[in-house]
Parts: sequence; structure tokens; C-alpha cells
Amino acid sequence: MVTFHSLLLKISVITTITNAVSLNLNDSSSLDNAAALVAYGLMDYYNGNQYGQTIGMFSDPYYWWEAGGAWGCMLDYWYYMQNDTYNDVIYEALQYQTGDDNDYIPLNQSTTEGNDDQAFWGIAAITAAERNFTNPPPDKPQWLYLAQAVFNTMALRWDSDTCNGGLRWQIFVWNSGYSYKNSVSNGALFHIAARLARYTGNQSYVDWSEKVYDWMLGTGLISNGTTYKFVHDGVNIETNCTDITPYQWTYNQGLLLAGCAYLYNFTQDEKWLIRTNQFLNGSGVFFNNSVIYEAACQPNKNCNNDQRSFKAYFARFLGVTAQLLPSTRDTIMQWIDTSAYAAAQACSGGTDGHTCGMDWNWNGWDGYYGLGEQMAALEFMVNTRALDLPPPYTSSNGGSSTGSGAAGTEQKPTNLGPLNITAGSKAGAGIITCVVGISILACSMWLVV
Repeated sequence: MVTFHSLLLKISVITTITNAVSLNLNDSSSLDNAAALVAYGLMDYYNGNQYGQTIGMFSDPYYWWEAGGAWGCMLDYWYYMQNDTYNDVIYEALQYQTGDDNDYIPLNQSTTEGNDDQAFWGIAAITAAERNFTNPPPDKPQWLYLAQAVFNTMALRWDSDTCNGGLRWQIFVWNSGYSYKNSVSNGALFHIAARLARYTGNQSYVDWSEKVYDWMLGTGLISNGTTYKFVHDGVNIETNCTDITPYQWTYNQGLLLAGCAYLYNFTQDEKWLIRTNQFLNGSGVFFNNSVIYEAACQPNKNCNNDQRSFKAYFARFLGVTAQLLPSTRDTIMQWIDTSAYAAAQACSGGTDGHTCGMDWNWNGWDGYYGLGEQMAALEFMVNTRALDLPPPYTSSNGGSSTGSGAAGTEQKPTNLGPLNITAGSKAGAGIITCVVGISILACSMWLVV
């Protein structure tokens, strides 16, 4: 049976396939033009520079965490394409959203953001440091400082009272998911620690990486295979973290993969090389004929807005792994190059003729569109240049960003853990709500009279 939607989709594919983004990886101008078109489409979703909107935020329905991911993507675009078109906007966003304590817990997100949300802004900050992005003036928080502040505040939330450790998904007790310990929060803490270890040369970050990795392995969030390693979604504290949610997501795999590569590059400890290769072997489940796909949701076409961006971060982590570890390059660059070509032919939709789709094995545009689709296509395209530019800098080989080991703890060191609502607080809040409600009702009656 041919539905009206499928008929429209087929018509749109036929009429837009000829407008697909042209990509020839043997021609630098072709890649420059293709990436510029996709980056322009990505920035179409940015409304933070419009009147009444919030600097750094993208249009609904994209959450704050994905904005952090998007700015990390645009940093990759700037670095790999050597294109500074959006640098002022990137800089403004990364500085505006730092929050009062310069730890990426801004007031407008302080009651809703989770550990993973904060982490993706921290990852953007450490990326800025590693790539020597324009340093802020001395009176503004520096990129390394911001990454260290995110790490410190996350590490201070390490919850040893349940499941022998681990980070909860949520920071605040009132948010759904507070009793869940997920791989993206813990994997991001591991990942940031690994990058800080390499950038600063500080062994304490290596120790933290070990601590997080061992906990994830012990709970089964990291599979115990000797040839292949996979990362599962999370565990619940109600069952003492024994019930593993088995979903595998590209960004979780990438966080662990690249984190291990950073640690091997810095420590030269053989175990991190072995683990990098194990995660790389496991990453094959996310490729169909070397074309990336989100295996847990894409086949059934039920990926939500968040999940449709996961491939973008995976591309970023694949690229940096190839930079840091030569033995991974053949496998990774085949995946990246093949997926980039697939993405280009899938970026053939919309009124502009180069809106990107979700399923890159589809012949042309599949009818899906959004910030995540643009980010994923752009990251795979620009990371085809991963081996053409220097790997991430460190403080000893050209990295100029500065920080502090105490970052994020100077202002409110006692206000770092999850907030708890006492019975008295709830009662007080109820009274206040009642008083406000009565006041509003009285004002409304007065206006009517």
C-alpha cells in the first residue's frame, strides 16, 4: 500500500537527488564547498542571535546539551576546514553559557541539566583548548579552566553511597532519571579526564580515568569481551545497578574509544592500546557496508531528536582516535570517508536542496531533517581531513589555554552535590504557591470589577 506520505517522499527524493551535495575527497575545494553548505544548514537552526532569544541556544525542540554538542561540531568545522566564518558566534556562545561560577551550570539550566548535559559543554571547552581556538581575555574564563571546572564539579558528584560509585544521570534530585546511572555521564567523565591528563600532564586525571573505567567495567556498562568491547546504556540504583539497559549508542562507544586513545597516547601504557582496539572492533556494529547508522533506533525509524545527533559525536571521536593512534587509521578512515560520501548524497532535501537526512544508506534524502542530521553529516565530512592537520595540542607542544586544578570549586565548594528538597522546604513552597495563587486570583477579580 502506498501512503500519501510515502508518495510525497518518493517525489521529493526524485526532485532533489540531482541537488545532492557534491563531494570529491580528492578535491579540497569540493570538500570545502560541501562542508560550507552543510554548516550553513546547521546554523539555520541557531536563533540565539535573534531578538528575545538566548545566546548559545538553538531553536526548539533542541535542548541545551545538544547546543553544546553543536558548538563542538562547529569548532571541528573551523579547525579542519580552516574556515573562521562562524568563529565569533562560537566564541560568544561558549562564553555566554558558562554560568555564574564558570562551570557550565548557567542559571537558565540549573534546575534541569544533567551530568551528561554539562559534560558536552565541557567537551567543547577542552576541544577549544586543544585546537588553540581564540583565547578569551584575562578577565574571562579560559577554555582549559572551563573544562577543568566541568570535570571537578562532576567528580565531586561521584556517588559512592549506591552501587559502589558512579555518576547519576541527573544532578538534581527532582529530575526524572536521578536514580539512573548512565554510560554517557560516566563515559564523559572518563573522556574529559583522559583529555585533561594528556593536555596538562597531571597524573591525577589518569587516576580518575582508571577509577571511572573500572567502575563501568565492574557494573557491566562496559562489556567484558577480550576482542570486542561494547558500551551499554545504564543501570538503576534500585536494583543495586544489576539490571543493565542493553542499548548501545554510537556516542557512548566513541567516548570510551577516544578516551582510551588519549590515555595511550599520553601514558604509553599497553592496556590502553588494547582497550582502544577492543572498542574499535566493537564499533563495527554501527556500520552497514562502512556507512554509519544508529543501530538501536534507526532501523525502526524511531530515533528521537537527541539520538539523531549521536553519530556526529562518534565521528568526532573516531577522527581524533585516528590522529592519536596510527594503527587505527586504516579502519577509521575507511568508515569516515565512506560515510562522508553517503552523507553527501543524502544531503539533497529541503527547499535549499542540501538538507541532510538520517539514513545515509537510503538513495538520496529520506525525508528526515534537523540539527542532528546536519551535525552528523558535517562531522563526517570534516573529519575526512583528520590526518591532514596536527592532532590535539597539549600545554607542552603548543596549547596556549590556561586553567586551574581547583577550577569550579572556588566559589561554592559546598554546593556541588545533588540538591535535596526537605519536607519543610516542600511545605514552605506549598504555602508560597498558595499565597501567589490567591494573589493572582484577587488581581484578576479586581480587573474584572
